[in-house]
Amino acid sequence: MSRPPVDHPMSRPVVGDRVAIAMLHTVPALAAPLAELAAEVRPDARILHFVDESLLQDSIAAGGPPPHVLRRVVAYAAYAEESGAGTLLVTCSSIGEAAERARPFAGLPILRIDEPMAEQSVRAGARIGVLATLATTLGPTTRAVQRAAARSEVEREVVPRLCEGAFEALRAGDAARHDALVLGGFRELAGQVDVVVLAQASMARIVGEAGGGVPVLSSPRSGVAQLARG
Repeated sequence: MSRPPVDHPMSRPVVGDRVAIAMLHTVPALAAPLAELAAEVRPDARILHFVDESLLQDSIAAGGPPPHVLRRVVAYAAYAEESGAGTLLVTCSSIGEAAERARPFAGLPILRIDEPMAEQSVRAGARIGVLATLATTLGPTTRAVQRAAARSEVEREVVPRLCEGAFEALRAGDAARHDALVLGGFRELAGQVDVVVLAQASMARIVGEAGGGVPVLSSPRSGVAQLARG
């Protein structure tokens, strides 16, 4: 596939007199809170939402994004561009690496929601804990932190931790059990590291209760803040 030209920010498509920004979600519940954050940083923008739970489901089943998930991310980028968007923000960390691989085939910038968080983590300490509720997110987020450290030319140790059962609880509608399991995992990890990274945007709900004496990083606010640029 050849790469279409990426529009200059000043010539991005607009809907009426407002620039449009697209988000691709695999968890429907994330659309509303992320739209609220986007309204803070880009009040001038119209937010378009694409929701496709099967992208995550297929990635879980395959142990990582299969080839057709990459193709569909490319397709969603095309839909976003056709809809007048100048940027596509992928809000699912499990398909973040597919989003990166889709960039050469897209006609607009594709952003990963967790990239700024990874960059922040390597500035926060030498020993970085990565907490996830899905194995398919734990690996990609760990690698994102490692690549951020390599770009900054610093040595960092990453300590991954999986909260078994938390994702299943959230999917079943038991948010309280999800939060309890994530908080338990956080408290165990916090005593071993300098900073804790919450690998999924859906985990950000526990930040206010975390405490523990170490910085806690989540992706929603820093990930959406990328939209303020350009």
